[in-house]
Amino acid sequence: METREAIRTVRVVRSFSPTPLPEDAVTAILDAARRAGSSKNLQRWAFIVVRDRETLQRLSKVGPFAGHLAGASVAVAQVAPRPPNGAWSPTASVMWDLGRAAQNMVLAAWDLGIGSAPATVYDEPLCQSILGYPDEQYCGYVFSFGWPADPTDLSRPPKAGGRARLDDLVHRERW
Repeated sequence: METREAIRTVRVVRSFSPTPLPEDAVTAILDAARRAGSSKNLQRWAFIVVRDRETLQRLSKVGPFAGHLAGASVAVAQVAPRPPNGAWSPTASVMWDLGRAAQNMVLAAWDLGIGSAPATVYDEPLCQSILGYPDEQYCGYVFSFGWPADPTDLSRPPKAGGRARLDDLVHRERW
């Protein structure tokens, strides 16, 4: 799939087939995350891969919109250094880096016919207790991956009016 085609057609998938993802597909998704650019090439991230059904079920409780994790074939948690004083500073480029890694995972999965959805972690202490990462680390997002339960999700047209018009967003030279 061409890159621009993947960007144009990617859809969030929250309902997954019970068919497991092959390990080489999971490796390709993780390698895409690893290859994302990072500020000063610090690569301040780690990824926790979860396949265990009970753990996926428990992870589905980390936020009000995380239920899709329970049905995923695989979940990938993004972990990075805990922000100082519990708040990200405007110079915390790690958030930008995590976003780049996340988009790489989503697009690599989509290219393989694999759906995904992000889950924002609202209950981070619960997430830490489930995944066991060290106190100096933080997890704000967990992604579900799997074959779509409905294969037509892979070719579903964009929702009418779903994206703002480019002309409404872009200013040239000055606002």
